[in-house]
Amino acid sequence: MSEMKQTIMLQRAFFGTGKTKDVAFRITKLCALQDSIKRHEEEILSALRLDLNKSAFESYETEIGIVLEEIRYTVKHLPGWAKPRRVKTPIIHFPSSSYIYTEPYGSVLIMSPWNYPFQLAMAPLVGALAGGNCCVVKPSEYSFHTSEIIEKIIREVFREEYVAVVRGGRAQNRSLLDEKFDYIFFTGSPKVGRIVMEAASRHLTPVSLELGGKSPCVVDKTANVKLAAKRIVWGKFLNAGQTCVAPDYLLVHKSVKAELMREMKKYITAFYGEYPLEGEKLPKIINEKHFERLLGLMESGHIVAGGGYSRESLKIAPTILDDITWEDAVMREEIFGPLLPVMEFDKLKDVFAVIEEHPKPLAFYYFTTSKKNEAYAIRTVSFGGGCINDTIIHLSNPNMPFGGVGESGMGQYHGKNSYDTFTHQKSMMKKSNLVDVYLRYPPFKKHLKILKKVMR
Repeated sequence: MSEMKQTIMLQRAFFGTGKTKDVAFRITKLCALQDSIKRHEEEILSALRLDLNKSAFESYETEIGIVLEEIRYTVKHLPGWAKPRRVKTPIIHFPSSSYIYTEPYGSVLIMSPWNYPFQLAMAPLVGALAGGNCCVVKPSEYSFHTSEIIEKIIREVFREEYVAVVRGGRAQNRSLLDEKFDYIFFTGSPKVGRIVMEAASRHLTPVSLELGGKSPCVVDKTANVKLAAKRIVWGKFLNAGQTCVAPDYLLVHKSVKAELMREMKKYITAFYGEYPLEGEKLPKIINEKHFERLLGLMESGHIVAGGGYSRESLKIAPTILDDITWEDAVMREEIFGPLLPVMEFDKLKDVFAVIEEHPKPLAFYYFTTSKKNEAYAIRTVSFGGGCINDTIIHLSNPNMPFGGVGESGMGQYHGKNSYDTFTHQKSMMKKSNLVDVYLRYPPFKKHLKILKKVMR
């Protein structure tokens, strides 16, 4: 028997003991995970520096801090989430009462990517544990050092029959997908998402797919241009643009384009310095393959800011590309790097129409001071989630679900939505023995007339 198959069998046996269904047990383990993350904070920061050259501030802001907040929020609310919820019952079923119970799926698989390697492995794990599941976590082989510390933390807190880590590349991914899990949570590209969904379909396994796509950022003529420039530059070049919800391309009204370009150039310099490749502020591209891909995309349009790169450090300076068309290579795939293509528009309805012609994006960002335009945008454009007058930050609110739609994904998580994702809602109606209404039983005679009155 393979080691992988044996691990899954052990998890099924442990799940069968019922220990994970105890809410107090779940909270204890979540708190132990929180304590371990805090103890190993410096090692996590070091791993993220080695894998992506992230600064300590950016690593805590976008990885460690988000996971710790997710645990705190979950521990606080879990007892309430886990309680059976009473719901209304139609009068026709009188006398009876109806309830919704939540129960874990069993053994779940979490497959995480390399761009936010700590957060995107551990945040889904928090939801899976809160729901009462056993888990197999498969971190990315590209973020080697972060995967190493993830494995260390999980082994320190959990026995393998409860939570296990599988390391490796495509061979390990294929082996895992051949196994039958009770739920699969995948974060990555739409291309690999299709492979995951196809594999899951063989076992009729439910899935959450957190994918990506080309997320548009629109700046209309009413926008606060200086603030828009500042927030777009921050959101686009965070983690060197290797963010699934980064603004992928910019659509700006022609009347404010020149001012916005000037302001964005100013903020790139303010954030990353005159010579960004020489400092330590700039994260690196994850590997040579993606580095070379991005250099190819940089040939689209013409460079109006940045354009520098270093093969030795795998860094690319924050770059703005102008004179872009929808036919350019940079507009035919998700960029996932520090390149921002810019296109201008004249009529707002035309720009929203062209966005709708393309696959539904994971995120949508709109800068405006017009309430009318804001309402029109939200009503017209289909997307996973987004911001008005900011970028990225919507995913940091645990009270809102995060997830895609269409090609940008399916399923949602964060906060209560993580708990809902990793649990099945079991409906139960409790019927009284005191009264038994004759209406439903044959022979029906004149029952139909009575039934219509009751069900109106």
